[in-house]
This record gives sequence, C-alpha cells and structure tokens, in this order.
Amino acid sequence: LDGPRGPAEVAQPGAVWLSKATGNPIVPFHAEAASSWQLKSWDRTQIPKPFAKVAMAIGAPIYIPREAGEAALEEGRQRLQQSLVECRERAQRSLRP
Repeated sequence: LDGPRGPAEVAQPGAVWLSKATGNPIVPFHAEAASSWQLKSWDRTQIPKPFAKVAMAIGAPIYIPREAGEAALEEGRQRLQQSLVECRERAQRSLRP
C-alpha cells in the first residue's frame, strides 16, 4: 500500500480510492518473519528464510463510503496507516521470545 514511488511504510490513497469506487472494504494486515533476507530495494522487501517462524496480524476491515469526499478519503487513509502500524507491531510482538 505504500505505492511504487514510496515512501516506504506510508499508506498512499490508491487503496482508499479503490475501496470507495468498488464498495469493498480494505483489510489491513502485516506478515513478519523471525528470520529473513532483506533486499536493497527502496521498500526493503523481506523474503522469509526457509523454516522461519512467520507471524501475521490482521486488522479490522475499513469501509469507505461511495459518497466519501476528499476529507473522508484522507481520514480513511490515516485510519489505514494507523491500522498497518498496529498490525506490524502486533506481528513483531508475537515473534518475541
């Protein structure tokens, strides 16, 4: 959701706009591996190592009304951003010993 131009880990408005256009909710989630390789790309993509423990945290669905204006779209983007941060933190906590 951070978009092809970044910045990394910052939700862009595309998913919120698609949710408005389709009427489908956004389901935020984060997967975290206890052991992974990290690529030297702009978004620091991680590839789990074989047999690594992986945790996944899923947030509550976010609904964007079809009649949402610019302010509501930005508010939805901010809710998405906050939910993604919370999902990442929950996944990371679940991997701690």
